Amino acid sequence: MRIAMIGTGYVGLVSGVCFSDFGHDVICVDKSERKIEMLQAGEVPIYEPGLDVLMAKNVAAGRLSFTTDLASAVDGADAVFIAVGTPTRRGDGHADLTYVMAAAEEIARAITDYTVVVTKSTVPVGTNRKVHNAVSAANPDANFDVASNPEFLREGAAIDDFMRPDRVVVGVESDRAAEVMAEIYRPLYLRDFPILTTDLESAEMIKYAANAFLATKITFINEIAGLCERAGGDVKEVARGIGLDGRIGNKFLHAGPGYGGSCFPKDTAALARIGQEHAYPMQITETVMRVNDEVKKRMINKIREACDDSFNGKTIAVLGVTFKPNTDDMRDAPSLTIVPALIGGGARVRVVDPQGRAEGEALLPGVNWMDDPYEAAKDADAVVLLTEWNEFRALNLNDLAETMKSARMVDLRNIYSPAMVTGAGFDSYVGVGVGS
Repeated sequence: MRIAMIGTGYVGLVSGVCFSDFGHDVICVDKSERKIEMLQAGEVPIYEPGLDVLMAKNVAAGRLSFTTDLASAVDGADAVFIAVGTPTRRGDGHADLTYVMAAAEEIARAITDYTVVVTKSTVPVGTNRKVHNAVSAANPDANFDVASNPEFLREGAAIDDFMRPDRVVVGVESDRAAEVMAEIYRPLYLRDFPILTTDLESAEMIKYAANAFLATKITFINEIAGLCERAGGDVKEVARGIGLDGRIGNKFLHAGPGYGGSCFPKDTAALARIGQEHAYPMQITETVMRVNDEVKKRMINKIREACDDSFNGKTIAVLGVTFKPNTDDMRDAPSLTIVPALIGGGARVRVVDPQGRAEGEALLPGVNWMDDPYEAAKDADAVVLLTEWNEFRALNLNDLAETMKSARMVDLRNIYSPAMVTGAGFDSYVGVGVGS
């Protein structure tokens, strides 16, 4: 199959590379000449483990290429995927469809034969019908169908998620479109991965419902963590106990500083907005959003209490600022709320993150970026574990404590046990969800 992928952001690039590894002929398109030049030179503009190797393999095989010329990429394509950004629209929380609709109109003018226009971007319910109308209006003679194919990629594990998915969701309205999509995903059909073919609206809703549910799960365990701190109990034991229930499962039950990233904040806000537009308030989702903001504030208070109720004049080492490990993504990361609060309170903040500096320098002004956690902790009043990178899971705690002015640890990911930390010479340890 010949595929054009419009957009080389996280979703578009990963999807394009993986489709080419399925054996399809893929052309990735982007308006950014700089980004295309990087990709043509073999450079990957995002951090995703293994993506550089897989991209190089398929470029060498002649199955993958990059261009700024959308018309040439679309001409003769069996399917054109729209994988452009849908950021939260300022003012109302809705997904901004400007880039999606612009791409649809440009695709319409380039269609020369039957084509399936596939929306890969996360879009509100009803968007694919708007895409259909936009293509028809721009090119009344176009021979095409639309399909909805939402992505479910976890940053840091995106290639494995694409190649070994929990499920693939495809929304279509015609048998012909269904056949094209089935051929594109044929390698997964052959390996018996679940592929759900449904209607357009259901496919669109599945994406939002899935992310809102996962965000709810994270927020629920964070509320239980707060209650454990007041009433007693260990949230890790509670999570283990409820996670053994097959109806609940053990994933997304790790207490911490709240969810962030490119999906959960944006998609919960969009789902809440969709509910408002249809006069059916999404009360659980709206509460999840509010509680998640409160969780971040609670983490700030934890750090303040560990610093004798004041940040003023304190030196604090923060380990990890990306929203999760194995990514360079800083979008809506808890660090963007927590670190400015430390600086605003008068703290000197040193930051260590394996991949976060490129984006973080602009987003976190006033911090001192360092490469080594031990150097960052030298003469510090506290060390805060904010993102659970593997590099921070096996620190030599004795050496860390010896370098600090006052050895205090605030572990917002519960990486270490209190006994391990205090046994290594720390004066105090503060975790999440452990009663006094």
